Amino acid sequence: MSAALDTALQEARDRDLARATRALLRRPLLRHGADPDAFRLVRRHATELRAWFDQNTGWRLHVDSEVARLFKLASESTPTHPAREPRSQLPFGRRRYVLLCLALSVLERADAQITLGRLAEGVIVAAADERLAAAGVTFELSGREERGDLVAVVRALLGLGALARVAGDEDAFVRETGDALYDVERRVLAVLISAPRGPSTIAAHDFDVRLRELTTEAEPVSEDLRTRAIRHRLTRRLLDDPVVYYDELPEAELAYLTSQRAALTRRISERTGLVAEIRAEGIAMVDPRDELTDVRMPEIGTDGHVALLVTEHLAARTDDDDAGCPTSELHELVRRLAGEHRTYWRRNTRDPGAEVGLVDHALERLEALRLVRRAGDVVHPLPAIARFGLAPPTVAEVRT
Repeated sequence: MSAALDTALQEARDRDLARATRALLRRPLLRHGADPDAFRLVRRHATELRAWFDQNTGWRLHVDSEVARLFKLASESTPTHPAREPRSQLPFGRRRYVLLCLALSVLERADAQITLGRLAEGVIVAAADERLAAAGVTFELSGREERGDLVAVVRALLGLGALARVAGDEDAFVRETGDALYDVERRVLAVLISAPRGPSTIAAHDFDVRLRELTTEAEPVSEDLRTRAIRHRLTRRLLDDPVVYYDELPEAELAYLTSQRAALTRRISERTGLVAEIRAEGIAMVDPRDELTDVRMPEIGTDGHVALLVTEHLAARTDDDDAGCPTSELHELVRRLAGEHRTYWRRNTRDPGAEVGLVDHALERLEALRLVRRAGDVVHPLPAIARFGLAPPTVAEVRT
C-alpha cells in the first residue's frame, strides 16, 4: 500500500511539474493575476523548475509573489516574432519600437500611477534627442497617427502587464476627447528585458554591434562547459523551433545531437509532454494539446484555409529540384480559389489585388512554422511541409 501511495504521489507531482513547465513555456512572463492556478503551481515548484531549466536550457527563472519570469534566450537561427497591436494584430514598425523603448524609460522613473497624457509628455521629451532625429525618428504628438502609435504601445504594455488600466479610454485619447489612468506595475517592468547583459553596460554605438553584444553569451572556457553550452542550444531549439533541420546545425551540434538525440528528446518529453517526431531531415517536438504555439496550422477562418491550401500546393512541389515556386503562381492560385470558395471566404477576398495580401499572410505563417523559405519572389518548400501533402487514397482489397 505504501509503495502504491508513493507512486501515486510521485505521478501527481510529475503532472504538476509538467503543467508548470508548460505554463512557463507558453507564457515566459507569467503574472498571478493573469493565470492564478498556473502561477501557484510555478511558485510551489520553483526550485525544481529553476534546476531543470538551468541544467537543460541555461534559461534563468525568477519567481516572486506576483510574477514568474523565464528569461528565455532565442538562438540566432530562431526567427523572432514582431510585437503587434493587440486589436488589429498589425506588426510594429520602427517608430513604435522606438516609442516602446522611450515609454519604458519614462515608466521606470514614473510614480505609482500615470496618465496617458503624462506618459505622452515624457515620451515627447525623451524623443527630443538629436541622435533620434539624425536617425529619422521624431515624435511630437502632432496628429492622430502619432497618437495611435503611442496607444498601440500602451496596449502592448497592458498585455504584458507592465501597466494596469484604472480608468479612462485610449480611444478617447486618440480622438483628443479624453485620457486614461494606469497603475505602473514595477515588478513586471523590472523583469521585462531578457538578455545576458544589461543594455546600459554596452559602450558600442553601432546598432548591429550593440545588438550582438546584448544577445551574445560568454564563450565557455572548458570542454565540459562547451558540451553544456551545446546541450543548452539544442534543447532551446527543440523547445522553441517548430522544426530543427539537421543541415542547419553546426558540425559540433549535429554530432552531439546524433549521439544524444534519444536522451535529449526523452528529457523534453518527460517534462513537457511534447512528442518527438523524427524524420530523415530533422526533428519536430509536436504538442498533442496544441497549446505551446503562437502560430497554428491548420486554423479556422479564411486566412487559415488559404494557408492550408497554399501549403498543399507547395507540398506537391517538394521534389521539384528546389526550383521553388514563384509568388506570382501563388497569387494566381489564390485568385482562382477565391472564386471556388466564395461561399465560405470573406467577401473582400475577391477584390482586385486581394490575393497579394492573402498570400503574404499565408507565407508569413509558413515561414514562422519553418515550412518554407522565401528568396525574393520565389518560395522554397522545406522538408517538413510534406506532412501537409495529399496522396491518393489507398484502398485495401476486400476478400470475400
